[in-house]
Amino acid sequence: MIITDYKQAGVDIEEGYRAVAKYREFAQGTARKAVLNGLGSFAGMFSLAEFVRAGEGMEEPVLVSGADGVGTKLEIAFRMKKYDTVGIDCVAMCVNDIVCHGARPLFFLDYLACGKLDADVAAELVKGVATGCRETGSALLGGETAEMPGFYETGKYDLAGFSVGIVDRKKIIDGAAIREGDALVGIASSGPHSNGYSLIRKLLPDLDEDFGGMPIGMALLEPTRLYARAVLGLLPDIRVRGMAHITGGGFYENIPRMFARDASPEAFDAVIDRTAWKIPPVFARLAASAAGTGLTGKAAEAKGAELLAGGDTGLTRLFWGTFNMGIGFVLALPSEEAETAIERLDGAGFPAWTIGRVARAGDAGTVRFVR
Repeated sequence: MIITDYKQAGVDIEEGYRAVAKYREFAQGTARKAVLNGLGSFAGMFSLAEFVRAGEGMEEPVLVSGADGVGTKLEIAFRMKKYDTVGIDCVAMCVNDIVCHGARPLFFLDYLACGKLDADVAAELVKGVATGCRETGSALLGGETAEMPGFYETGKYDLAGFSVGIVDRKKIIDGAAIREGDALVGIASSGPHSNGYSLIRKLLPDLDEDFGGMPIGMALLEPTRLYARAVLGLLPDIRVRGMAHITGGGFYENIPRMFARDASPEAFDAVIDRTAWKIPPVFARLAASAAGTGLTGKAAEAKGAELLAGGDTGLTRLFWGTFNMGIGFVLALPSEEAETAIERLDGAGFPAWTIGRVARAGDAGTVRFVR
């Protein structure tokens, strides 16, 4: 076989050009004065002078970075043929992480890989990234689209991102100021966010099952909530001492990450009241399937809710160690400031509750449930 065209090897350069042309429009919608060039260059440029302006009033500006991906939630998007929300997940998974340290997002880059590029599908994915960037104040500075035939299955894409933000060193939130008795304020999630989908796909093979009047597959594509603006808006006058983004590993893994074990003179546990908020129905539906009930619809939700309220069982440990269970972000702050923080978050469209407290460690750095 004589090969004279890269397309014969499975790489369509023209489709790549078409995709980049579509990306450019989305990126322009996130541009700021600091962005010195557009998509298509070898690298994105962000003015150092703008870094200085962004850090104006800071004694020691610190750059904070994070990287993450969407994971197997993408498989749900492929099956439902809905591609415009998972890009928001990509931004949220990165930006929510850097916000945990008090950083304000500056810019974002994405990485999109596939076996065979479809410019229209790729554009929908990047459209979601641009939406997330606009909502968090991030400039979409650039990225990479990699077409790798024979490596990725045709029709499948992978999506990852990289976020950079800025914070004054003296204002970095690292948990060192957390004290016994501090309140733990939980902010509502929008569903499973972008974690636990390998388990979700096993538990819910039928994505067309009715769930509140829509296919459950569509409900599972609700994008990860973006907490940046709401949380950063609290910091000037609420003494937030620690923050946790509830991602893979659920409560058990992520809440202890807010405690600065090396910097703090004390060791703490998180004591959580599981009755402080209503667990969203999607988790009850998943629980019913995990328990092998064979139920669907409202009957499954009712049984799942009963199972999740059943105390410390193998099922509850699985769920609280895998999913966010309706709480996507947790703040540690003085108990006397919790009510004000909750009122402001609620007013900004982010339902929040006091879900627990910080206690002197019984077994340092663990999560204990009181109900």
